[in-house]
Amino acid sequence: MSNIVFDHVGRRFRRDGREFPALEDVSFEVKAKEFVAIVGPSGCGKTTCLRMAAGLEYPSAGKVTVGGNPVKGPGPDRSVVFQQFALFPWKTVTENIDFGLRAAHVPAAERRARIARYIELMGLQGYESAFPHQLSGGMQQRVAIARSYVLDPDVLLMDEPFGALDAQTRVVMQEELIKLARVSPRTVLFITHAVEEAVYLADRVVVMTCRPGRVAEIIDVAQVRKRESWDRHERIEDVMDEESFVHLRTRIWRLLREQQARNAH
Repeated sequence: MSNIVFDHVGRRFRRDGREFPALEDVSFEVKAKEFVAIVGPSGCGKTTCLRMAAGLEYPSAGKVTVGGNPVKGPGPDRSVVFQQFALFPWKTVTENIDFGLRAAHVPAAERRARIARYIELMGLQGYESAFPHQLSGGMQQRVAIARSYVLDPDVLLMDEPFGALDAQTRVVMQEELIKLARVSPRTVLFITHAVEEAVYLADRVVVMTCRPGRVAEIIDVAQVRKRESWDRHERIEDVMDEESFVHLRTRIWRLLREQQARNAH
């Protein structure tokens, strides 16, 4: 299983003939099978980090490696889940999940077995022949996540995957994702604006500064989760009631407010 390393990464953009920095001297690692979330003020470069790990953008300085290899473009070892579901509207649930497997020339019997597994894991039984327009937003995102997991990638890159969902559906999806992460762990880089979501899902949370984005602090959640036995809870609201959860959430919010205050001055 691959890791992701950002090694003194900078990223500059040119707009209207002017150049401005989006990221500056960013260094952190997502270890193999670790779930890392990035939070930070709008415009701090969170999605830019993910796009560089995906090979959709390139650093202006430093380097990004996956499994020890410099990222030179998209690859089958990495799968991306975007905020918009990006399903093929003319394909059924099964056909959408099957699309990448067919492109990878996976044998039919293995495709069927993999699809069946993730149909069950994502609670999509009974919807195999449904088209995207017949599904709720939450169901569509379940299909998108299943489509990524079914390819068995080393690395899963998730860019605010629940951002377009209503609050109740978002909670359900968070609970489903944490279960899936336990059953089928991957190296995950997860972008979110929601502090509670980051603390609930991630092993570590990278807190970014205002633009140009830098790493302000990295918060170790896994250590607290294990010590306080958060996983004994099935519901997210029970985890959020834990004093240790509240403490971490407050700590991250304070870091973000400090960044906003510095930016204002």
